[in-house]
Amino acid sequence: MNGPQKNKEAILKKLGIYELNPMQHKAHETIASRTDTLLLSPTGTGKTLAFLLPILEHLNSQIDEVQVLILVPSRELAIQLEQVFREMGSGHKVNAVYGGRPGAKDKIELKKAPRVLIGTPGRVADHFRKGTIAIEHITTLVLDEFDKSLEIGFEKEMKEILSALPYLEQKILTSATRQIEVPSFVGLYEPTELNFINKESNALHLRTITTPTKEKTEVLMDLLHHLGDAKGILFCNFKDAITELSQSLLAKGIAHSCFHGDLEQMEREYSLIKFRNGTHRLLLATDLAARGIDVPALDYIIHYQVPSREDAFIHRNGRTARMHEKGSAYILKRENEALPEFIKAPKLTDISSVPHVSPASSWLTLTISGGRKDKISKGDIAGFFLKQGKLKKEELGTIELKHDRAFVAIPFSKADFLINTLNNQKLKTKKVRIALL
Repeated sequence: MNGPQKNKEAILKKLGIYELNPMQHKAHETIASRTDTLLLSPTGTGKTLAFLLPILEHLNSQIDEVQVLILVPSRELAIQLEQVFREMGSGHKVNAVYGGRPGAKDKIELKKAPRVLIGTPGRVADHFRKGTIAIEHITTLVLDEFDKSLEIGFEKEMKEILSALPYLEQKILTSATRQIEVPSFVGLYEPTELNFINKESNALHLRTITTPTKEKTEVLMDLLHHLGDAKGILFCNFKDAITELSQSLLAKGIAHSCFHGDLEQMEREYSLIKFRNGTHRLLLATDLAARGIDVPALDYIIHYQVPSREDAFIHRNGRTARMHEKGSAYILKRENEALPEFIKAPKLTDISSVPHVSPASSWLTLTISGGRKDKISKGDIAGFFLKQGKLKKEELGTIELKHDRAFVAIPFSKADFLINTLNNQKLKTKKVRIALL
């Protein structure tokens, strides 16, 4: 078995993946051949792994400079890609840079250059201007979710970055839709297009729910009641609508997280952590959550407000019915409201026909004031809660480990005991603080 193949199998084992899907196999073969590649595949099909694995094979361990630049349209996607790369345990340094994060933190982390740099166009362009990133060894450029990165708002920075990279040997563009043409300034050279958008079986159950009045909230409450503790995202077009709707849900005792551009980065991160680990089963979000966030396949999504663009509709729906799993999308509309032509969905006449999901266990999230920088692992945290916290295995929920902190989902009923028992106790060699998130 050759080196790259052996490394690939070790990485897949570490990630708990036993076999690549057909798209990943084909992408690996194409990208490994150093061909310019246009990879189109639905949300949730594993595009990140599809381009990271072959990229790893071409990294030069003798050169401690940036060799691969991955541009992404959002800070959430930058954070997600950095996390995936770290979990692969390749031994290569990776860093993510993005707006909303202190420049001083970038400066410290980039003192020793990563071999893989992930970033949003604005922040990367800023580093290029300041000369904090050497470009001489950057031979691979990835534009992840390129249709978003190449929109008008990013065009100036994208042109600036591409014109500053004279040594590129390969460009890889990925997307879940084929909504725009690739501009000429990207400079693709005879690219191989891998289009898997129409090759995935779509198990999406799409239905329209008509509300008899202008007020959608009551119908929404009925729908959420029937959905029970199924996991889903409710999409709004505007941040103000989320704020207003959130207040109505809280008044009804419906727990949820919110996710939109006006929230601080840390607030958005905490919302996703609670949503991923089951503390909250419902996420209210703008189209910022339609792509580029790390959440598992969902049971449903709700279009509380209908998007005006087809690509937004596709990306929203792509959050459910992923990888051949079944999922539902519900469109809430008023009696006389006209839907865009690209939305064609049968009318749901009886909400009680929505499958009811049994209530799940009630979870809370605890924070731990220690992380990877303290040489703490997920195994260390599990042992801490199982032994010193006296939890049973089934009572230990999802553990998320970050650079300087960690998050653990635990049963609601155990929160007070665990905080009182574990707070200010030693986890490995560090005395840690335990608190409710």
